[in-house]
Amino acid sequence: MEFPSIDQIRAARERLGALILETPLWHWRTREINTLVGEDTQVLLKLELFQHTGSFKARGALLNLLSLDQAALAKGVTAVSAGNHAIAVAFAAQLMGTTAKVVMPKTANPFRVASCRSYGAEVVLAENVTDAFTLVQQIQLEEGRAFVHPFEGEQTVLGTATLGLEFATQAPHLDAVIIPIGGGGLCAGMATAIKQLQPNCQVFGVEPEGADTMHRSFAAGAPRSIDTVRTIADSLGAPHAAPYSFSLCQRFVDELVLIDDDAMRHAMSLLFRSMKLAVEPAGAAATAALCGPLRERLRGKRVGVIVCGANLDITTFAQQVAAGTTL
Repeated sequence: MEFPSIDQIRAARERLGALILETPLWHWRTREINTLVGEDTQVLLKLELFQHTGSFKARGALLNLLSLDQAALAKGVTAVSAGNHAIAVAFAAQLMGTTAKVVMPKTANPFRVASCRSYGAEVVLAENVTDAFTLVQQIQLEEGRAFVHPFEGEQTVLGTATLGLEFATQAPHLDAVIIPIGGGGLCAGMATAIKQLQPNCQVFGVEPEGADTMHRSFAAGAPRSIDTVRTIADSLGAPHAAPYSFSLCQRFVDELVLIDDDAMRHAMSLLFRSMKLAVEPAGAAATAALCGPLRERLRGKRVGVIVCGANLDITTFAQQVAAGTTL
């Protein structure tokens, strides 16, 4: 199967131009992280939470809309998401002068729903994530809107690959990089770019125990589904894997690890105390893996960690952090 080349990824980044921010890299060297992972471990945080809309999703959303012709743009776009992708599609639609109609589960954080509406999107609430995918297909058929997939497709993956390109350029000679996995779009794109630029860098994908879609897919050798999402990291709660992003993960990801919700709460608390970053659970997933199942294996290594998003209201953030005050 073909995969995006570095030249194609660079061209995608040029196409995005000033519409997307180059987010900062930070060498995390506080006393607390040094105590946890060892002073000889270099932890390099890619702070993608500072991207437009508060997550990496703006990259893929904009590339998808930039690929539409004027006739398609005139009909508008639709998307399904627990939050970050919906916000990004709403942002991209407003930027491109079109309309967005997004489907979100009723359990979606109110802050995220309000963020979508602030960009002018119409929000439709579904009973759950599975019903949301069914409803968005109905909207696509009945209204002729272009569907912007949250994690599947060449433009979506090219978008996340621009983040991998950026990170690998900012942080040369990485021994390992840790990337959260929901549906797999982020990990597929980033891993594709990083492995081409730094072939010796190990790529670890991290999933919540309550949304282990990619683990099941790897075990089966083909995309698989889960019946219910059971994790606080709703941004990582994809109900199924999809062929293109799965195949890229299968090719370029060296290993998958699982973390539980408490590990993400602890990592949220750690990032707030040590780095003054207020992130959502998914945004703390890679940190949770570094401080948990990968801690001893990556001791003394040069490790890249993605902080991928921070769309959470203050009350929910405070509740989660209060439940994870220590590691």
